[in-house]
Amino acid sequence: MSQSLLRALTILTSLGDDSKSLDQLATQLDVHKSTVLRLLRTMESERFVSHDEEHRYQLGSRFFELANHALEQRDIRTLARPHLSALNSSTGQTIHLATYEAGDAIYIDKFDAIQSVRMYSRVGRPAPLHCTAVGKVLVSSRPRAEWREIAERITYPRFTERTITTPDKYIEELELVASQGYAEDHEEHESFVNCIGVPIRNGTGAVVAAVSMSVPDMLLDHDQVLATLPQVRAAADAISAELGWSPQLRRTKGS
Repeated sequence: MSQSLLRALTILTSLGDDSKSLDQLATQLDVHKSTVLRLLRTMESERFVSHDEEHRYQLGSRFFELANHALEQRDIRTLARPHLSALNSSTGQTIHLATYEAGDAIYIDKFDAIQSVRMYSRVGRPAPLHCTAVGKVLVSSRPRAEWREIAERITYPRFTERTITTPDKYIEELELVASQGYAEDHEEHESFVNCIGVPIRNGTGAVVAAVSMSVPDMLLDHDQVLATLPQVRAAADAISAELGWSPQLRRTKGS
């Protein structure tokens, strides 16, 4: 690797941590300021770096464009598969991956339970928004201004005695999901089946998918399913990390 390229990469890595002055960068590289300035001017002309009024340098807009393109090119289903497979193996339960597309929650991957019990869900089919954990997670992550419109659009078919059947109750449920960072389907879609779902985020913090685990209560009761939340969340966090998300940002972005 050429010395100039190595220095440029070192500068970009350093600016990824925080803005820096010319003096700070020269000290870090252990070279004369004029050498660093030439590199900075070249990178600035291509929008990889920029500087403020105090002549402190930071990453430029071109860098973020490339980062976003790189993330967009990563197929979430492919990235998620190893983590979902591991969750399926460790729990033995049915695992779903879903995304929000054109107003529907669509299952894009599924791992069946290791036991003989099988869920009715199918890859490529929509998951009811009002009574599935993935549906609640994905809608609750939408801007709150959209909640009422989505809630009013749902027809609320009643699958069990626990199914939510009104827009107001659904919005109450979305508020709960948004505040606690996960969703439950407590025998709302299928009788005697409990489900928990958590969000998957990309590098900007936006929710781009949801992962869930579904369990018949003959295997685990409601409380036992809730006790697996850390495992499901760990899988979602690992997938999110592949997409550029840092779990440490949960304090400001929400879980």
